[in-house]
Amino acid sequence: MQALPFATLAFVLYVAAAIWQGMTLLRRVPPHPGIVRLLGALGLLMHIPVVIELVSQAPGLLPGLTTSATLLMAVVVNLLLVASLFKPVLNAAIALFPLAGLALVMATWLPSQGRETGLTPGILLHAASSALAFAMLAIAAAQAVLVGLQNQALRHHHIRGIVQSLPPLTTMERLLFELVWAGVLLLTLSIVSGLVFLDNIFAQHLAHKTVLSLAAWLIFTTLLVGRYRFGWRGMRAVRWTLWGCALLLLAYFGSKFVLEILLNQN
Repeated sequence: MQALPFATLAFVLYVAAAIWQGMTLLRRVPPHPGIVRLLGALGLLMHIPVVIELVSQAPGLLPGLTTSATLLMAVVVNLLLVASLFKPVLNAAIALFPLAGLALVMATWLPSQGRETGLTPGILLHAASSALAFAMLAIAAAQAVLVGLQNQALRHHHIRGIVQSLPPLTTMERLLFELVWAGVLLLTLSIVSGLVFLDNIFAQHLAHKTVLSLAAWLIFTTLLVGRYRFGWRGMRAVRWTLWGCALLLLAYFGSKFVLEILLNQN
């Protein structure tokens, strides 16, 4: 299979969906979430065969940087599409859909090598919960950016533009914390399954991921405790969410980037 045409088509569909949702947010076109979901779903249909092709071509069971990125972004897109049927999270597609398309195109141009690892049901549970945690908290990060923009606009009495298109700030913040709650539960499952099923979660090639994942878990948990005990909200919630997501991003891709890109080691 020629992966590049599928990746390019997926990129176009993702960008089209993001543009439509962005134009909706700017009140340039009427809201049609069904169109955004359809374009996103079609992009995902083009995305999945490329992921399968990339994973099957990798010599190891544990994919490298670019393949891991496009695999995780497929999970993000799928989770976002499903969640949008129940919660008003589709605005996150403005950022996440183009990122998914970009990761896909980069993976076809720069395929990464995997490495061997023993694949057991426990490790599959760890991998699945890690991917879902990353996807949920990536959506939370996009939601946090929207909450931050809305908060700043209201603080400066700018009530036109995207503020008029977004739900009330209290609703946006409640949704942000729901996403963080779900993400923390999945991240907890990921960490616990890693402790149980991986031989040594603090081994050299896993130490950075473990430490950074635990640090991210601590940040998100502190945020939730602060919300419950002290009523944290607004820009404080935005900053803590983004810091936690930044640490999680480093945990998932930091060492892969250093080894595969900077040091050119597979």
